Amino acid sequence: MTYLFISDLHLSPDHPRLVRGFLALLQQYQDKNTQLYILGDWFNAWIGDDYTAPWLDEIIQALQSFTNDGNQVYFQVGNRDFALGQKFLNKFNGILLPDVYTLDIHHKKFRLEHGDALCTDDVAYQRFRKVIRNPVLLGFIKRTPLSFRQKLANGFRKKSSQTKQLKSYDIMDVNAHAVECLIDQVDYLIHGHTHRPEIHQVDNKQRIVLGDWRADSAWILEINPLENYHLDFKQWHY
Repeated sequence: MTYLFISDLHLSPDHPRLVRGFLALLQQYQDKNTQLYILGDWFNAWIGDDYTAPWLDEIIQALQSFTNDGNQVYFQVGNRDFALGQKFLNKFNGILLPDVYTLDIHHKKFRLEHGDALCTDDVAYQRFRKVIRNPVLLGFIKRTPLSFRQKLANGFRKKSSQTKQLKSYDIMDVNAHAVECLIDQVDYLIHGHTHRPEIHQVDNKQRIVLGDWRADSAWILEINPLENYHLDFKQWHY
């Protein structure tokens, strides 16, 4: 069994090389009895599970082939694709995980999450996150026309880009105290969101930050618990 962790792919029709990179990853791990965990921001924006497009059909078909060979796909929502639900994942037998999930691998506990909830110093973002992720509001938005949701997503992305330019580097990173409060309960914390790939030592535990995908490379975490326990955090080129 191979455990594979990725995040922050930001797939979209505007970046076909990222899509090809993801398809290449599926092909490479198709015969490795893989459990693939995508920890948020799989897509650059997600306007609803009723959205369809040719570029997305290609991804779904590759995922169907991937899972038909006995592999599994798990997904946690991120700040860009929090509207993605089980309905979409059902197309290839994927599984939607809660915002925080604990995974046991070879008697070790891994806490999985996207990572944006750990950035508690960014008070304005946390307020926005609480409002937009409200189930009532989210349910209402999902019932609006696709064209409206597309405009809404474009507006969110534009505002987010403008806001980031005004914030300090540190305020958009995770809060050290927030990490220390929860990592004591597990052996590893794995998250993305910050786009700062690194392995941090925290109280004899490890916080592994997955990086965002680029035009020709991505940061991936591979764990092989068979025989000798092996954790491999590497930049993968495609």
